[in-house]
Amino acid sequence: MKTYAHARQRPLSILIMAMAMLVMSVAPVGAAPGNTQVSGQTNFNECSDMDADYAFAIQGDLDGCVYGFITKALFHEGSGTYQEWADEVFIGSWGDLEGTFELTEFYTAKFTESFDLVFARCKHPIKTGTGTGDFEGITGRLDFKDDVSTGIAYYTGHLAINP
Repeated sequence: MKTYAHARQRPLSILIMAMAMLVMSVAPVGAAPGNTQVSGQTNFNECSDMDADYAFAIQGDLDGCVYGFITKALFHEGSGTYQEWADEVFIGSWGDLEGTFELTEFYTAKFTESFDLVFARCKHPIKTGTGTGDFEGITGRLDFKDDVSTGIAYYTGHLAINP
């Protein structure tokens, strides 16, 4: 009987430990280091270009501007596919944290023969060691996907601040 009682208690203790770990992993921004999911959208008309090749506002969990400097671009005429690589700088906030960090952009889009956008998406890994202010030690990646019908790009990603 002791074996049976012990076996019944173990799943409960595992559940309690799992719930405690879940609560700790959903700590508010700025509390403890760890991976946090972020999401939001862009607005291409709200940031000055700062002599950048492009600039856009980012809203949602992150709030600020991204400035991009294209390092390479290829258009594949037969398929209508455009690829772009760029160095970027984010200036803004994440919750009550403020600062800057750099990203690398890998962008892919497909166009029709009349240059109508069919789809577009991009990956933006954060460059390690580039965070300033409250973003010192930040790591992670943002992924964007364009909604062709609205012209809005939505982002999701995971960020962590590592001391």
